[in-house]
Order: sequence, then structure tokens, then C-alpha cells
Amino acid sequence: MSERRSAPPASPETTLGLSVLRTRDGSCTVYDHKLDERYHSVHGAVQESFHVFIRMGLEATAAIPLRVLEVGLGTGLNMLLTWVEADLTGRNVAYTALEPFPLSLALLVEMDHTAALELPERSGPFLELMTLKEGAIAQASATFNFQVLATPVQEFDRSAAYDLIYFDAFGPATQPGMWTLDVFQRMFNALAPGGILVTYCAKGAVRRTMQAAGFITERVPGPVGKKEMLRARKPD
Repeated sequence: MSERRSAPPASPETTLGLSVLRTRDGSCTVYDHKLDERYHSVHGAVQESFHVFIRMGLEATAAIPLRVLEVGLGTGLNMLLTWVEADLTGRNVAYTALEPFPLSLALLVEMDHTAALELPERSGPFLELMTLKEGAIAQASATFNFQVLATPVQEFDRSAAYDLIYFDAFGPATQPGMWTLDVFQRMFNALAPGGILVTYCAKGAVRRTMQAAGFITERVPGPVGKKEMLRARKPD
């Protein structure tokens, strides 16, 4: 997702140009051979996701209940970490993810995010969430419900429906159509007043596009291996 390197050899499990890679913190990510991109940092999938989306996102908003929109469900790690946090803190979270191109069950099983978090009891329930029928809502626990939509972000149209957005698309060089003014205007409209959006990206062009959409932006410390990231807020 963030730091590029030479493509590794395809594993036998590679089907649609995707294979599983282990990152430096022991957790796994997916490598897309066609795009030459990883879904997470080589420095650690869990450490990156926790820093960017939990520490800089979830912990930065006091909304209760908390309504989260994720752009790019991917491997489901951000969702899993949020579910764990909801259960640990007792904070009610309603989580909606946009994912037009879901990963296969085989890849999800091979990555085994729940093992990386030492939560094997969540393996089955997590896989059920990740293979949930599009549009259905699952009550994963007393504090967490989940829905996945196949709607592309370029067609997403909600008004003041969320308190927090995890913007986790591939980078602007790989998916420029995900980082346009129109997309960030849609994200601005989707947030309630005072809501925030977080992304691992720190590019100046992205920050200026967010500002043009109406956001107040700030650069905050990034995860291991990355100096900065962006956090944007919709004015109250």
C-alpha cells in the first residue's frame, strides 16, 4: 500500500495475481502482482493499520455510537482491529465497508489475521464477516455491527451518515481515480459535522484536494517507516 519494492516471485497460491506476504511484525498482507502494490506496509500490517486507523482515527473521535465508513475493506484488518477495540472499550460501533473487489476466502484463511492478533477464537466469526452477503448487516458482538457494500466510492452518496472514515485505497500513483476532488467531496458529504477522515497518505496534492473539498487538514505522525500521514476534519 505504501512502500514499493521489487515484485517477489508468485506463490503457488497465486490465483488472480495476488499472493500472501509476511511483514516485519509477523502479520501478513497481500501483494498484487499486476499493480506491483501491497495492501499494507512491509514494516508490519498490524502496526500500520493500528496506528493509522485506530490510534489516529478511532481514538481521535468521541462519537458514541461511532459510525465508521471504510473505503477499501481489502484484507479486513482495519475492520478486525476496530471490532476488537469496540469489544475492549464497550463502545458501540456501526461499521460499513466499501469493497467492489473482495478477496477470496482462500487468501483470507492463508493470511490468518486473527492468529497475528493472538485471537484464534475470532477466526471463524471474522471469516463469516468477510464473506457476508453484500448489503446484509451482521451483529458480530454486542458492541459491533458490520455491513459491506460493493458500491464504488465514485458512486457513493450519503449525507452526514458517518463520524469517521478510514480512507485506505491504493496510493494516488496506482489508483488516481480514488483521490479526486469528486471523491473527497463525497466523503465530506458523508461525514457528520465534526467527523474525521484518516489515511496513510501524506502527499501535498492529496492534502490540497481535501482542502478544496472543504476539509480542515493536518499532518500527524505516520506509522513505522513513514514520517507523516493525513487527518482531515469536517467543520462543526
